[in-house]
Amino acid sequence: MPTKTGILAEGKSKRLHTTEDPHLLIQEFKDDATAFNGVKKASIQSKGVFNCDISTRMFKMLEDEGIPTHLIKNLSDTEQLVTRLDIIMIEFVVRNRVAGSLAKRYGMEEGPALPRPIIEYFVKSDELGDPLIGRDCAEALGYADFATIDKCSEMTLKVNELMVAFWSSLGVNLVDFKIEFGVDKDGNILLADEITPDGCRLWDAKTGEKLDKDVFRRDLGDLSETYAKVADMVAGAIQL
Repeated sequence: MPTKTGILAEGKSKRLHTTEDPHLLIQEFKDDATAFNGVKKASIQSKGVFNCDISTRMFKMLEDEGIPTHLIKNLSDTEQLVTRLDIIMIEFVVRNRVAGSLAKRYGMEEGPALPRPIIEYFVKSDELGDPLIGRDCAEALGYADFATIDKCSEMTLKVNELMVAFWSSLGVNLVDFKIEFGVDKDGNILLADEITPDGCRLWDAKTGEKLDKDVFRRDLGDLSETYAKVADMVAGAIQL
């Protein structure tokens, strides 16, 4: 059993702990919920437990379909053992429908399906507010070279294809989501971070009910109940 030797980093929803092995980390999911770059904050009962379980199962499904990830195994209800990576400082966002900042940016109503999935790139920086960045600009400013951006984009579209099919089978529309990547000690690009309702927009395909962090952002109900519902759906579909 790995032991924690210190805190490497702490974000809005997780902590990363170092271990006695320099190539392994313990990723801990917290109960904290934030929105609008940390302006709105709350502690949500059992959120860490739900997100750890959801992310573990989603990563397992993706691994089984050939997407390499940093996940090694679960250590507890809120902790995962993961491969230590050099994180690529770009967030890859896939949009299948008009929603969120895309709708706001272009003055559109939320909801319409896009003719094809689109990828947007954002600088991974809370201090800068995670600004949108173009592919050429990302390369020129040193965030990643073109080969890395293109490889991550290819993997991102494959993840989207797999997750759209998965959520559709549960009667849910995958509206959009954010993922991150990192490079391991051997130079391999792996899916990193998490896949949870914190970083995905999930809408009930029949009712339009929000099944993601928009419940918290927009004061639409009890986030703990929403995440418990999503966790039950995922656990019923993906066995560990």
